[in-house]
Amino acid sequence: MSILTALARAEAAESGRAQPLTTVRHTHVADRPFVLVPLTLAGEAAAPLAALAGTDPAAPRLLVVANPRDRTQRFEFVAQLARVILSYVDSCARSVDPGQTTRVRYADAPQVLVPNRGGVEFVRLLGRSTRFRRPFGPYPVHRTVPLLGQWLTFLRERADHPGSAMLLAMTEVLGAHWATGQSGLEDANLAALLAWIDPPAGLDGPSAAALAEDPLRSPPAGPSTDPTFDNEILAPALATVSRAGDDHARDRAVAALEAALADQLRPTWDLMWRAVGLLRRRPAGASVEARWGVDRDVFTMYHMSLAEGTALPQPRRDSAVAAAGRLDRLEREQARYDAQRALDDPLVMAEFRLSGEAFTGTVVAASPNRVDTSGKKAALRPHITVQTDDPVRLEPGAQLVSPARLAQQAVVVSVSSVDVVLELSKGMGRSVKNPAPGSVPEVGERVTYGPVTDAYQPPGKFPTREDTPWTHGGPPPEIQPSDLDAQEDWS
Repeated sequence: MSILTALARAEAAESGRAQPLTTVRHTHVADRPFVLVPLTLAGEAAAPLAALAGTDPAAPRLLVVANPRDRTQRFEFVAQLARVILSYVDSCARSVDPGQTTRVRYADAPQVLVPNRGGVEFVRLLGRSTRFRRPFGPYPVHRTVPLLGQWLTFLRERADHPGSAMLLAMTEVLGAHWATGQSGLEDANLAALLAWIDPPAGLDGPSAAALAEDPLRSPPAGPSTDPTFDNEILAPALATVSRAGDDHARDRAVAALEAALADQLRPTWDLMWRAVGLLRRRPAGASVEARWGVDRDVFTMYHMSLAEGTALPQPRRDSAVAAAGRLDRLEREQARYDAQRALDDPLVMAEFRLSGEAFTGTVVAASPNRVDTSGKKAALRPHITVQTDDPVRLEPGAQLVSPARLAQQAVVVSVSSVDVVLELSKGMGRSVKNPAPGSVPEVGERVTYGPVTDAYQPPGKFPTREDTPWTHGGPPPEIQPSDLDAQEDWS
């Protein structure tokens, strides 16, 4: 936990109201997100029990497994869920972005919202258990089941990419924008978290959270169910379904089961859309749309490759080299995402200022017409000196950028106890000697400089599969049997 986050939590505990951690929204919220609230059977790994799903807050689709231990009924449930989700995915691919002239990009992409991290894990397990199924042979399933598994696996993998908004856990999104006065474990309860952020009239955060944690008022957001509900309502309802003697009795029992499960899911469904409304009220950060564009690019490529039958297989687990390469990409994306958030948001930039990776100060000297003639061509390279009280832990040569001049790059020339000398390039017009008016900070101007968002970071170098030891997923060494081996075999 950072210093500023700890301070915000302390202020929230003292005031009884959640404190904002950001000034803008750093996550894309789609015009038509797909909300999925799943429930699983206690004690059964990846055994779906029920789900509320859809894009209309007033008309959720309820899916129920009358006997979750029955394999056939489980896959009938998955087939119904596949029709709903695949229809939504295909609806995002109906039009292309007219602003893209060099490549095809869909105008939209799917955004699936689940209540918490457990919902993300449900997506992973369901995708893993369905993407290798076949509509033929022993234990056939509906043809949409493996396709749903591929899409769920795709969404789960995108959730690991910093800044991606295709699969989001609502508790994590809210927790990134507000700090409460309760523990991180308590923040995993969607009802309690929203009670701190948007309490009912006349109540403070702790009082509202105490009411929200009552399972009778706000049942758990899943995928795990409440033990009291399991023992007193669910178990008798499932037993009634299994004991039904005729179709009429079974229909009545299933209807009662569906009503009980709907009562458990509907409060969370309403909380999810309430959270969407809270997020939409906040202005989006400047870089949010660019990150959503990356999501749309990735979605476009995967959707087209599935349609053409050229999609790469999704392995059960990555090889050692593939896992290392994936981790390297995620680390570089995380650094870029952190820098983008800082340039969009002064509250996030304050974290970088505390760590010495950014600073704010006043320009005390400027050489706007300085020309660098050390290279083959003369180039306009103004110098400015910024006086700051922030602790600066930057080395000469570090690249920075100002939120007020994103097209301009600054390189640290020297750092003293209070002064930072910067050399500026780009974003000053085409003149070799005279910068465009206002492109170079003037003496007395208050400026902020932070990390560059798109600085080139070379990817890590990893061996090819042929050069990887067999202990790490490479080909096994070729064994040439000797005479001694032959003698041992015969002995």
